[in-house]
Amino acid sequence: MRRRAVMGLLGGASAAAVWPLAAQPQQPGRLPAIGFIASGTPESQGHFVAAFMQRLLELGWVEGRTVALQVRWADGRSERFTEFAAELVRLKVDLIVTPSTPVVIAAKQASSAIPIVFAGAGDPVGSGLVASLARPGGNVTGLSQQSTELAGKRLALLREVIPGLRRLAIMANVDNPPSLKSSSSSRS
Repeated sequence: MRRRAVMGLLGGASAAAVWPLAAQPQQPGRLPAIGFIASGTPESQGHFVAAFMQRLLELGWVEGRTVALQVRWADGRSERFTEFAAELVRLKVDLIVTPSTPVVIAAKQASSAIPIVFAGAGDPVGSGLVASLARPGGNVTGLSQQSTELAGKRLALLREVIPGLRRLAIMANVDNPPSLKSSSSSRS
């Protein structure tokens, strides 16, 4: 049940969304805390954090009054994910929100107890983030892009549209495991 409630926060279900924060035992005078690890910069990904904060506000969660938000910006440096995840665990946040697979992997390695919600991981089963899509288990949940399964189909469609296509370059982030799987499955 807790997993569905956290998913509602990202997906828009207003009533269930706040349950994970309310269900956590709180120290007197301590606000529930959400850690948000962004892989980019405030300029490149600030709109995601702003949308998240807007949705929290719509649900009655006001930063500084009813919830504390701890945002960490990795500035495109993947080596910072592990550092930030460990820092948020030390701060004892009640929830960690992440945008992508590499950040989720770092957060999962840092904690097996704090709920972790990803906003768009590719192949969470193949990356070892969850046991299955139907029953994720553990402390990690979120929205999956399932892009690796579609890579071959996308290439086939491209070949249909451009029959003379002989060479294709694909740029991918090598620190993102689904990117590597997707590009290798496209080579066939």
